[in-house]
Amino acid sequence: MKTAIIIGATGLTGKALLNQILQDEQFNKVILFLRKELPIKHAKLIQHTIDFNHLDNYKDLIKGDVVFCCLGTTIKTAGSKEAFKKVDFTYPTEFAKIAKQNGISSFLLQSSLGADAASNNFYLKVKGETEDTVKNLSFNSFATFRPSMLLGDRAEFRFGESIGKIVMQLFSFLFIGKLKRYKAIHVNNVASAMIKHSKLNKLGNTIIENEEMIG
Repeated sequence: MKTAIIIGATGLTGKALLNQILQDEQFNKVILFLRKELPIKHAKLIQHTIDFNHLDNYKDLIKGDVVFCCLGTTIKTAGSKEAFKKVDFTYPTEFAKIAKQNGISSFLLQSSLGADAASNNFYLKVKGETEDTVKNLSFNSFATFRPSMLLGDRAEFRFGESIGKIVMQLFSFLFIGKLKRYKAIHVNNVASAMIKHSKLNKLGNTIIENEEMIG
């Protein structure tokens, strides 16, 4: 039996992950760290509403077996590159540092297709920097998941993304072979891949690309 910690449980992937873990008998406790409590009640669910700008205040609560990090936003939603980087880089890496200090052995990170610290694209560069920073903390087990465009019911409407999803779904049959890594993926597949990997007890660093999660 394991204790799972989730940050980013209010997001598209985070919600799918939470729903699946609550139904998984191998997890007897699920701890959420979020800004606003979710309207969910469950026997094995614990919610901590926190200020991510002051994570040290909650370090004694960050204890468990595995951290699932699904934190993420967009530059448009965040309002600036600086605000975006705080959510996608600072919060995950600072949380990871505390988790490592507290003896948590496994950290699973939702990243993005094309993440690369050397990228000229700001979004992909930040994602890559987050991956590298957490990897360098040397968890017993670290895995980063790189999905393409996410499919699912997002509470927040994004016009451009909605159009992109329609196009990707209409032409999904074209994404075969090497192009499969760019195929849109449902968040349930990402969540399932993260949970599956958490049970492997695989040591070292692992990158799971989009096509692997699609199956």
